[in-house]
This record gives sequence, C-alpha cells and structure tokens, in this order.
Amino acid sequence: MNTLAGPLGNARPLATAAGPMIDPFGRAVTYLRVSVTDRCDFRCTYCMAENMTFLPKKDLLTLEELDRLCSAFIAKGVRKLRLTGGEPLVRKNIMHLVRAQGRHIEAGHLDELTLTTNGSQLARHASELYDCGVRRINVSLDTLDADKFRTITRWGELDRVLDGIEAAQKAGLRIKLNAVALKGFNEHEIPSMLRWAHERGMDLTVIETMPMGEIEEDRTDRYLPLSKLRADLEQQFTLNDIPFKTGGPARYVEVAETGGRLGFITPMTHNFCESCNRVRLTCTGTLYMCLGQNDAADLRTALRASDDDAYLSAAIDEAILRKPQGHDFIIDRNNRPAVPRHMSVTGG
Repeated sequence: MNTLAGPLGNARPLATAAGPMIDPFGRAVTYLRVSVTDRCDFRCTYCMAENMTFLPKKDLLTLEELDRLCSAFIAKGVRKLRLTGGEPLVRKNIMHLVRAQGRHIEAGHLDELTLTTNGSQLARHASELYDCGVRRINVSLDTLDADKFRTITRWGELDRVLDGIEAAQKAGLRIKLNAVALKGFNEHEIPSMLRWAHERGMDLTVIETMPMGEIEEDRTDRYLPLSKLRADLEQQFTLNDIPFKTGGPARYVEVAETGGRLGFITPMTHNFCESCNRVRLTCTGTLYMCLGQNDAADLRTALRASDDDAYLSAAIDEAILRKPQGHDFIIDRNNRPAVPRHMSVTGG
C-alpha cells in the first residue's frame, strides 16, 4: 500500500488492484478519459451549437472529487489517464488536478498522464504541464488557414494556437495533432497539414466526424469517409501500415516521403470496438462505458455517499460489467444524432 500526497488535500492510501478491470467481452479497461469541464472557448461547428447551454458550475465535481475518482480508477488498474473537456485548460485551477495526478506517475501507478486541448491556453500552461509529469498531448487543429480556422471555431485565433504549440514543444512536450476530416472544408488541405506537422516532428491523426449532439449544420454535408481520404492521399504519398499504438483507437501508417506517422480514427467506416480499453468520466461524475451509447453510471452518488472507497469501487465494478460490445454510429439525412449529448460533455 502506498500513500500519495498532493495539493488537493490530505494523503490518501492507494491500494492497487491485483489486475485490470475486465469487461464482459474480455477486454481490459486500462484507459480513463476525464472531461473536467463541458465549457470551451471555441464553438467548433461540428462539435457544438453556437449558443450552448453549459452545466451550472454547482453541478460539477470539485477538483478534489475528480482527484478521488481518478485515483479510484488507478487503484483498479487504469494505467493511462487523459484529461479532456470541453477545453480542459479553461477550468479554474485545473493545474492543481494535473499536479495531483502527476503523483501517480511518480509512484509508478500510472504509465501516462496526458491531455487533449484546442491549444488556446497552451502558451500559459505548457511548462507547468511538463513539470507535472505530462510528456505528450493532443492538440485539435482542423486547418492552417486563419480565416477557415475562425470559421470552423466560430471565434478562435489560429496564431494563438500556433504559439501554444511552439511553447509546448519548447517545454519538451511531444505533440500529436488531431484533425477532423470534413468534406468540402479541409479535405484538400490534409496533405499540406501532414507535411507541416511532420516537418516539425509532430504526428497527425485524422478523425471521421461523429453524430453526437444537435448542431446547426447537416452532418451528411461534412462527412468524409477516411477510406476515401486515404485513397486520395495515396496518390501522392506512400503509406505503410505499422503496428504503432498509443493506447487509443488510431490505426497508424508511416509516410515514406516524410518519415512521420499518420493516424486514422474511423468510428463510422471501421469501428475500433473490438480492442476498446476505454471508459469516459464526465465532470459531473457520470461514467460512460461507451462513447456511442447512452447507458451510463452515476458515480457522483457513490462518491458522496461514503468516504470509504470500497463503496465507490463497487459502483465502478458494476459499471464495467455493463460495458457494451460496441457502438452503432450512422449519419443520415435526418440529421439525428446517435446520442443527444455533445462531444464536449463526454470528452474526446
């Protein structure tokens, strides 16, 4: 038994599990994604409605409660923790939580602590992220054209994101860029983004848009199968499949002409459910066992019902036993989302 002291409160004993959590289909759950806030300083058109209604702050778990929940999952075999949002770096005092989770890295209970961000706040936080034990981050970036960037984010500033990426690299953080492939918007820009990323030592992953949450535009107008994108890229690049993995759902190729890696995340055309090792926790303490299903577990009640982590641990066990085999995303002209919640609620 080890004791982890952190900036969020008293030391708490961490009794690590004998093995990982196993779902009904024999998959080990070793990866937790935590949405620390549903708020974001962008309003990306494929992700959010322009006039979003965010959760009242009183409904959010405190940073101390998030720390306790994350620690409970780590004690049960989670080895990788990703903080997401919304935009995680807009949450007040978020670096206290990052530093608290960094103690699990120091103690050897966690293999990786990482973050998905839009990059807007990176210049301010990059050095401290590295100091807290973060070594790798994902930055969402769908275009390198400043006008198109403002259009897709509704009010974001590309230069601010690029400055954040530069600051993160100077701090020693490895960066993977995530780009949602959008028909008629950035499909012809992917080759130049690929070269730009690889020239700077960054991987690029392209992602199919997913039917989550009500938005103003018709998703069928933007949906681009990555099978088509890959075929188009192979007209000018040599793409060699490689077994490289980061713990997430991306399938990677090496680009012979650049020497860099390109990832494909294909929830629509080729889902990755057979190897899913992930669950997602929201900032209200709701656990989603699958990104594309509505079933969820209320961990906030268990968290607040007792200071004894045994009760919380049992609630987590019950939830893992309900993890489904997979999702069934469909995009059609009815424009109905597969699930009503926006991606910013569950976290990317």
